[in-house]
Amino acid sequence: MTLSFRTRFAPSPTGYLHLGHVLSALHARSMAGEAGAYHVRIEDIDGTRCRPDYVMGLEEDLRWLGLWSGNEVRQQSQHVEEYRAVLSELKIRGLLYPCFCTRAEIGLASEGRLAPDGSFFYPGTCRNKACDAEHRDGQPVLWRLDMARALDILQEEPGWYEYGQGRLAGRAASFGDVVLARRDTGLSYHLCVTHDDALQNFNRVTRGMDLFEATSVHRVLQALMGWAEPEYAHHSLLMENDGRKLSKRDGAMGVRLLRQDGWSAQAVLRHPALKDARGSW
Repeated sequence: MTLSFRTRFAPSPTGYLHLGHVLSALHARSMAGEAGAYHVRIEDIDGTRCRPDYVMGLEEDLRWLGLWSGNEVRQQSQHVEEYRAVLSELKIRGLLYPCFCTRAEIGLASEGRLAPDGSFFYPGTCRNKACDAEHRDGQPVLWRLDMARALDILQEEPGWYEYGQGRLAGRAASFGDVVLARRDTGLSYHLCVTHDDALQNFNRVTRGMDLFEATSVHRVLQALMGWAEPEYAHHSLLMENDGRKLSKRDGAMGVRLLRQDGWSAQAVLRHPALKDARGSW
């Protein structure tokens, strides 16, 4: 019997579509299988960087490429209250606490220790401060997950099944107390993506290797909330000439510029930059 999966391509509209996005969309569609379901989700909770014209541009370019979803497209900015409800539940359960530390203070407190994703390890400076304030000096605080308490409740560091690799061990404790509600948006990627993947019943989560390590954190949230565990399939990234991850600024890899230069949709999908990355699917 041919296996089928529900997968998603979930871009953030902070710029126009480039070949890195195309690679992710092709990967998600491929990982769905012949009888599976491929969805598009717009992750636009960052109101300072996400713009309506970028949302429209993403849809236009994806439709041109034949990579727009035939299913309902979920746009995260329209569901903020759902995410806040999850935060409220975690607060009631004593799993979140407000953090007042600045970026510089976190850097000093971490003493150079880094989490698996390269961010500073947060040692819990504000964890035991008796305060439930939402603001400090007129500015909103951020909210962190008490990772030690969460793992104590779960009695494990949840692992996950990675496509092509099998069962992998989680490393959530190595992240320290991660942010689940940022100062600027009141939300976080970790929170919103795990909520939506569960709500939309995606049983194979497809995304780039830059988010591989974050899976440890996402598995903790899924276990705490009683959400189903999906399989994961991370793909390699397209890189700039200087070795950095391909950015969203317009350039040689921008789909709009390729269109303006006379490339057809099929030619873009067969672009040499995509060929090697797709070889292992």
